[in-house]
Amino acid sequence: MHKAHQIRILSYNMQVAMGTSRAHHYVTHSWKHVLPHKDIHANLDHIAKVIADYDIVALQEADAGSMRTAFTNHTEYLAHKARFHYWHNQVNRNLGRIAQHSNSVLSRFHPRGFEEHKLPGLIPGRGMLVASYGKQEKMLGVFVLHLALSQRARMRQLEMASELVSEYKHAIFMGDMNCEADSVEMKMLLKKTSLQLPEKQACTFPSWQPRKRIDHILVTPELQVHDTHVVEHYGSDHLPVAMIVDVPGSLELAH
Repeated sequence: MHKAHQIRILSYNMQVAMGTSRAHHYVTHSWKHVLPHKDIHANLDHIAKVIADYDIVALQEADAGSMRTAFTNHTEYLAHKARFHYWHNQVNRNLGRIAQHSNSVLSRFHPRGFEEHKLPGLIPGRGMLVASYGKQEKMLGVFVLHLALSQRARMRQLEMASELVSEYKHAIFMGDMNCEADSVEMKMLLKKTSLQLPEKQACTFPSWQPRKRIDHILVTPELQVHDTHVVEHYGSDHLPVAMIVDVPGSLELAH
């Protein structure tokens, strides 16, 4: 009998480490979407301290290295600072030197591999990153998404994602879904897959006065959930959402 692994996972829309903590920052800090600012590395160091306590971290709105980040690859920088040996970023919207919008995974476990998928939508630039762990017949799939603002696009995106999730007996599905748990599109995802939402959910947006639950972590039934909570961190307009789960020891997660 293999002993279950308890792992700590976190999903965070980091908003390019802009440091948004008030509504008026959308106007006064808007220039940070295209130009570097003096607090870039201090903000990243603060994020690194938050994510250092986790085993698998999913990031949305990371940047792979462009002018606005002083050409710093966020994922690589955070992996180094928080001592993650394994990381991968998926560039979904490549604006050259101006911006490199990305999804990312940082991991303390050795991934079997990574897959990058483009999500459908009228406006290109949305993607899904999948990290797989364990042996072929008993793999764990970790899915990272940042869905569209349009409900119609989200429906198409989750329809595609549900087909890929169904290939895994064990799955963790997380990211900025841009919709509430009781939305039509989330209900469709739950119907088409074995994914389950945690009983306890907290608001994540906006970070300074949370009133929307749009950042989610869902898991398949074989993964026992011990705790779900948000992390108080004001480096973005979203709060990170975290979960502690048991995964079957037969998955043989390797450091």
